[in-house]
Amino acid sequence: MESSQKATSSAIGGSRRELFKHVASAGALSFVAAQPMVSNAAPTIYNLPSGIKYAVTKDARGQQPQKGDIVAVEYTGYLTNGQIFDATHSEGKSNALLFKAGLGSVIPGLDEMVLNMEVGQKVQAIIPASLAYGDKGVCIENGECLIKPGSTLVYDVLLKKCSIPPP
Repeated sequence: MESSQKATSSAIGGSRRELFKHVASAGALSFVAAQPMVSNAAPTIYNLPSGIKYAVTKDARGQQPQKGDIVAVEYTGYLTNGQIFDATHSEGKSNALLFKAGLGSVIPGLDEMVLNMEVGQKVQAIIPASLAYGDKGVCIENGECLIKPGSTLVYDVLLKKCSIPPP
């Protein structure tokens, strides 16, 4: 053992095992001290006049789309029980949905939400049935429904890009 290790070892208790315990506990304390403080505060819930409620889960300071702009969004759609009914990252789909914002290409609630976002921002939005599939839902001929009539929907939405459409 080198003289510096002997000196440290003897000051702590004499054995390498004691030295290791000392170094490990000191390292653990510095690890705990280096951890960032995590806020337990609930996110702010915003209300749009139409009845959409949303929380910003990732903030951004990008461009805000205007009606008619081409937008690219990634999203996951959930029923209020947590069941996923659609997502841009599901099998057989590309990574983003492209559409002209504010022109009725998607459900009204998603259209409105995107027009209130900034590029790079991610939100979780609660969309009332009146701005989703209303009293019709999404049902097949035998009466089985993927989305029951009158269902409130939850969307996680990331606005990836926004651009002015070509003339």
